[in-house]
Amino acid sequence: MAHERCEQCGSQTPPWDIIHCGSGDGHHELLCTVCFNARIAESTGFADFENVRLDPIRMIDCQGESHQFHFQLRFLGDRIALDAFELRGEIRAGYRFQLIGEAEDDVFVLLGRLVEKMRRALSVRHIDFRERRIIDSTVRGHIEWDASHAGRLPLVVVDGKEVSWDDLGQMLMSMEGWQFRLDIADPSEEL
Repeated sequence: MAHERCEQCGSQTPPWDIIHCGSGDGHHELLCTVCFNARIAESTGFADFENVRLDPIRMIDCQGESHQFHFQLRFLGDRIALDAFELRGEIRAGYRFQLIGEAEDDVFVLLGRLVEKMRRALSVRHIDFRERRIIDSTVRGHIEWDASHAGRLPLVVVDGKEVSWDDLGQMLMSMEGWQFRLDIADPSEEL
């Protein structure tokens, strides 16, 4: 996938690091994360915000599989969002994690908390993909757009792997007659 040009600094930026920034007058711009953060800091008068670039890290899950996580830090005015995600090519795919902190928080302390959250998630397997079954009675993941269904059905990501709505339904059929509870939470919350 091609890089996009930041409309403020002109740098060629990978799609995962570009933000579609809108204004009150309906005008939209494509900004790299650094320019987006600088614009928010300037508009809110928060001169102490430090744009920290974090190097990717590699973590091993409970099955011994390696996962490389990239980071994006976004300044949101009074808060900051720290995202960790895997890439397929230059598109976010697989595991995704987020932590929200206060604008004054130390980014490296937030990073430590986020890495611990990631470790907890990677230490659990929810689906046996070889046997196509749910391992325990709990499945955690996140909801994505399923292009093959033009958005009519969701695609879920469980254990860092895409699972179609149909496949998840087939796995649930082994539990026919059981009760369930569907909890949907903000990406920054831990389930």
